[in-house]
Amino acid sequence: MTSVLQRRAAGAYRLLLSLYPRPSGLAAARRHKSWALPASLVRWGGLVGGRWVEAPAVFPVQDPASGEELGRVADCGAAEAREAVRAAHDAGAAWGRLPAKERSVRLRRWYELMVENKDELARIITAENGKPLKEAQGEILYSASFLEWFAEEARRVYGDIIPASAKDRRILVLKQPVGVAAIITPWNFPSAMITRKVGAALAAGCTVVVKPAEDTPLSALALGELANQAGIPAGVYNVVPCSRQQTSAVGEVLCTDPLVAKISFTGSTATGKILLKHAAGTVKRVSMELGGHAPFIVFDSANVDRAVAGALASKYRNSGQTCVCTNRFLVQKGIHDKFVEKFAKAIEGELRVGSGFDENTTQGPLINEKAVEKVERHINDAVSQGASIVTGGKRHSLGKNFFEPTLLSNVTTKMLCTQEETFGPLAPVIKFDTEEEAIAIANTANVGLAGYFYSQDPAQIWRVAEQLEVGMVGVNEGIISSVESPFGGVKQSGLGREGSKYGIDEYLEIKYVCVGGL
Repeated sequence: MTSVLQRRAAGAYRLLLSLYPRPSGLAAARRHKSWALPASLVRWGGLVGGRWVEAPAVFPVQDPASGEELGRVADCGAAEAREAVRAAHDAGAAWGRLPAKERSVRLRRWYELMVENKDELARIITAENGKPLKEAQGEILYSASFLEWFAEEARRVYGDIIPASAKDRRILVLKQPVGVAAIITPWNFPSAMITRKVGAALAAGCTVVVKPAEDTPLSALALGELANQAGIPAGVYNVVPCSRQQTSAVGEVLCTDPLVAKISFTGSTATGKILLKHAAGTVKRVSMELGGHAPFIVFDSANVDRAVAGALASKYRNSGQTCVCTNRFLVQKGIHDKFVEKFAKAIEGELRVGSGFDENTTQGPLINEKAVEKVERHINDAVSQGASIVTGGKRHSLGKNFFEPTLLSNVTTKMLCTQEETFGPLAPVIKFDTEEEAIAIANTANVGLAGYFYSQDPAQIWRVAEQLEVGMVGVNEGIISSVESPFGGVKQSGLGREGSKYGIDEYLEIKYVCVGGL
């Protein structure tokens, strides 16, 4: 059984390398590794009102694996952000009045173009984000699925008729688009985090201004190129890339401009709180998917081999750089040693660190050296308090952004790695005695995005699933995200839900109409 699960886990990470010819005519500022990117989709300017626009300055986009420059992108500022908001507002009335079927057709065409260009889009993700190409290909299909899903949901925005208390009245309920939506997205899923929001917004009849993460703007711009090809009208999908230095100014415009009606943000809890303060001035609709600190509980009744396979997938996907990846492993004392031993063997046997374009790689680089330093800080703190390094524990020889997949045992709740999100390839294991103890530890966090547990006790499954203070629970499953499921958290992990039939509601207003004198 173990070998079958290991082969499946390994198969999920295998990737193929295909080469693209060097495009000609690139500007000198866009040299270096840009030859590896598909010229048909790579764009370097912002997208405003259907036009590719320049900015007074540019900023570099780097390959996190090599540190080399991929090219330089327009560094949009407050002026460009305001222009994009105006373009979205001007396009909003026509797009919102378009029959739902027409919006559906165009979103469907955008989906089809993403699938047709999946390999090219995946190469862009691997180049700017570093994740293995096979994972990038998986992200593109996942990303495209949100456009497909919301193309269908666009035609299912239903109103209501409510029986009135007065015989000469009729009560109607309409659902209408909120207006311009500002979409602020992270670098760890540079395509999927956009379409999960934008698909819902456009299906509802809203227009959008996207501010992608400064590390990964090329994916957002490539989506813009395909949106243009799909017939999405000018001004409906706008992109304002910017450097870290301009992020504050651009973010403030998007959160305070009175023409923006809605903000959707995925990122850290700290940044989310800042955006909430800005949005309060004009009382904007807000949805936020913020930080996580996911527990992964393994009870004595669990199938250990399945738990190890789930742990490997949950922890080390994208080198641990996902908001729903496990951050704390809690293993009951009866199977603790067996789990740690098998988990260590799986890590050492199945995971391979390297460039995302290497076919043997399962673990790419972290996004930057700051991320590596945080992993080191968590390990050093844990070891100084008595934790043991079972495997890994240091930077990889490949380069400054590479880190060995690491497993710690003898971990306590006083250590930093159990108190804050690591966002890297570090798996700390805490031993516990009782179910009540595990739930108490899991629920101490002030965030609650995802949680996982393995058990074969039906009564325990119900008890624990209901008591975990998280928005999403994986029971005997380490990967839970899907287009059909509502994605979001509780506590300080955010507001609202994305994906599923509920996701489109975040972009709709409810209007009550009373018709009298009948």
